[in-house]
Amino acid sequence: MRPRESPAPPGPLSALAPPPWLVRTLKPQAAPIPWAAVARASVAMALPLLIGLAAGQPAYGALASMGALSGVIGDTADAYRMRIFNIAVPQLFGALGVTIGSLVFGHGWVAVGVVTFVALVSGMMSTIGAVASVSGLLLLLNSVVGAGLPMPGQWWLAPALMTGGGLLVLTLALLAWPLRSGIPERAAVAATYRSVAALLEAAGTERYDEARAAVTTSLNQSYDLVLARRTRAHGRNPDLVRLVAQLNAITPVVEAAPAAHQCGVPMPPQYPAEVRRLAEAVAAPGETPVPEPDLPAPPDPSADAVDHALRHVAELLNDSDPHGAVNVDDRLGRPAALRVRARRATRNVLLSSTSWRYGLRLALCIGIAQSLVSLIDVPRSYWVALTVTFVLKPDFGSVFSRAVLRALGTAAGLVVAAAVLSEVPRGWWDVPVMFVLAALIPALTTRGYGFQTAAITPVILLLSDVLNHQGFGLVVPRLVDSLIGCAISLVAGYLLWPESWHTRIGDRLADTVADTASYVESAFGTAVDVAERARMRRGLYRDLSVIRTEFQRALTEPPPMGARAAAWWPLVIAVERIVDATTAARVRIRHGAGEPSLTEVGEVARQLRELAEGLRGSETLEEVPAEFSGPQDSVLEPLRQEVVAARAIASPGRG
Repeated sequence: MRPRESPAPPGPLSALAPPPWLVRTLKPQAAPIPWAAVARASVAMALPLLIGLAAGQPAYGALASMGALSGVIGDTADAYRMRIFNIAVPQLFGALGVTIGSLVFGHGWVAVGVVTFVALVSGMMSTIGAVASVSGLLLLLNSVVGAGLPMPGQWWLAPALMTGGGLLVLTLALLAWPLRSGIPERAAVAATYRSVAALLEAAGTERYDEARAAVTTSLNQSYDLVLARRTRAHGRNPDLVRLVAQLNAITPVVEAAPAAHQCGVPMPPQYPAEVRRLAEAVAAPGETPVPEPDLPAPPDPSADAVDHALRHVAELLNDSDPHGAVNVDDRLGRPAALRVRARRATRNVLLSSTSWRYGLRLALCIGIAQSLVSLIDVPRSYWVALTVTFVLKPDFGSVFSRAVLRALGTAAGLVVAAAVLSEVPRGWWDVPVMFVLAALIPALTTRGYGFQTAAITPVILLLSDVLNHQGFGLVVPRLVDSLIGCAISLVAGYLLWPESWHTRIGDRLADTVADTASYVESAFGTAVDVAERARMRRGLYRDLSVIRTEFQRALTEPPPMGARAAAWWPLVIAVERIVDATTAARVRIRHGAGEPSLTEVGEVARQLRELAEGLRGSETLEEVPAEFSGPQDSVLEPLRQEVVAARAIASPGRG
């Protein structure tokens, strides 16, 4: 037998290898190209230029194309109802922003103060939600552009042209609505069913954790897609009610998966195959009859739970009255009226320390950028503040990694822009060039922020050249301005900002651990009904999904943030397993296992709350032994083991 060879020593070039956090930052994401969005971007951004040239007003066409650019960036929703909000609402704030910027153009320090205040509002808005975040982004971006560039025509012309360009994108996005109404929602729900089928196949294998995270993400997307815009149609649209009922019906299957995983025995292949068959029925238009499931005898209680759930889904798909099939309102919780949500969001923003931190951080850096270009003669100085705005949007990812990607993306985009500005004559040739360059924006945006920056940079420079006719002279100043903006963001928004060095991801995880303790108490008590228990479980998985995203962003930070996130990551997995174990125990009780005593439940909840308090009080993980006094054959024994594992996780320095 040959002896095992020892690994080769590191070569002389190993020290030059980039650190892991930088590799994660620069790695392109795998995603399909949204061909419909590519076509809309090309038409929406080239058509205004064509009309402007034909009318003898190319500057007007460039302004409309700038508005279309903001619409292209916001054109990310699948459901047609959501596209109206995602594109139209930000356009209104963009129009307000360019109006404010135009009114203070040339007013020196007044402009600095006004734009800085707009940055504060923009940063605070970003904590409300996705639509508010994009609205705040356009509010600030257009304020910076309006304060830095002289706008042609009357004060109202630039806002009108830019809004018209954005609404052109919306119009193109809604053209297929009469023909494809409801298709994106049905496709999303069907995709959730397929992810559940993959989860059942992964039960008892090492692929389970990844499959369960995929189910959580898919459920979040489907519920958001179906429920987010139901304030007016709530309870009236039978198609939406049916889709919510179908999502609720698959929940027992998801709940049974942890029990199947604990058994360690793969689920019979007929069960995931049946889920996929039901997914095809969900995706099909109309009301196609679904045959009764043909499943083998359940080999264990978890399979029995799946069997009952799948038969219920088949009955639901054959029911012509979705209102009578399941109480969709009480199952998930109905969305509040729009005015109630707006009032609640406003109150939360004004009273939230998080929103004030984000707003002040952005305002500080924008104020520095605006002050710097006021004191130093920087041609077309608005580009510095634009760079700060894109890099420092706090809900878009890591500030450090975005600064790095912004610099690299701008440099790559400037190479393309240099070729266009030096070789392509201005005039009618701008139209086909814009047609090609605009298509790259949605095609590359899915790959990552650096790729998006590389695609947007030549488009903005081409439109800027139509407005000010600087030609190739734009290239080098824009690179310098971008580097200045990145430097301001890194120094004032990252290095000197306390939050960069004292991670707050532990606070969010601590809150979720405390909520998990409440879920454990509700899962084995009689005071909480099934619907409330389901809402708590869904809320926990949604919070854990958000925490996963925050940790993935933190992993792209340089030390110490990235190192801390890497050390805490196993605890995120442990908390997810605790929620799974709680759900699995509840399923076992429904199928004959004995109820645990209140003392056992209280011990688990107390250990989780102690863990939550420990997370809030320390930035490093410390191993804490956990002891339980309950019987070994209790239904809570797997849950107790997961709690012990979570409390035993130690930081690398202590391990």
